[in-house]
Amino acid sequence: MADQEAMAAAAPDGAATAVTSATTTLASHGRVDRVFPLASVTKPLAAYAVLVAVDQGRVELDDDVDGEGRTVAHLLAHASGLGPDEAGPHTAPERRRAYSNHGFEVLGSYVEDAVRRPLASWLQAQVLLPLGMHDTALEGSPAKDAHGTVEDLLRFARELLAPTLVEPELAERARSPQWPDLVGVLPGYGRQDPNPWGLGLEVRGSKDPHWTDGSFPPSTVGHFGQSGSYLWVSPDDGCAAAYLGPEPFGQWAVDAWPLLTRVQLELAREAG
Repeated sequence: MADQEAMAAAAPDGAATAVTSATTTLASHGRVDRVFPLASVTKPLAAYAVLVAVDQGRVELDDDVDGEGRTVAHLLAHASGLGPDEAGPHTAPERRRAYSNHGFEVLGSYVEDAVRRPLASWLQAQVLLPLGMHDTALEGSPAKDAHGTVEDLLRFARELLAPTLVEPELAERARSPQWPDLVGVLPGYGRQDPNPWGLGLEVRGSKDPHWTDGSFPPSTVGHFGQSGSYLWVSPDDGCAAAYLGPEPFGQWAVDAWPLLTRVQLELAREAG
């Protein structure tokens, strides 16, 4: 049986973590109001700001962003063919899942032009403030430069479970695999065949190894970051969890996170 003490025992010293249903925090450990760097957990937040722009008709998922056939959807799903950074290497879209910080930066610039304001400002006005995420901000790259708290990430997770800022159909598409058969490398975990990804959200699928435990449904979505951060959302179970810590991602996380995520999922299932 999972409980809050088991979650605390599985969490490293100095970390903050919590589990939520679609409406209520179920358990927490550490200072969930402490601000940490989010690293790549920034991407789901930036992606949701893009989806709001799509929902409002400011941009379209099929927009050709660079005149070479790379669309908004390609960039969100790491299917654009752009390399990890501006230097490349680059390929044609839809050939493989090539995880790309550069792709999110290209996308950010495109959306800024469409909404006529900086992406950080658009994210704050259209996502963070409406969700009450007052301790979260983007200061730099939309791929990796936000900071925030576990409490705020839970507010975002509840939005992913029960959308209010975008139409449910668009939110469902964001949670669903795009070009689902693409092969690619999941950073930190090696080649995955397939390597499913949604619109700004990693889709767990059948990936092995993975940062979540093997008991998670394939429909689980989320993201982890090199700062030692993660957010997972299980639509099937109606629950989610966030983790922020002081130690950068490394072998310790590869070893520890599957147990911690399993305890969190069991706790949420038992509470439900």
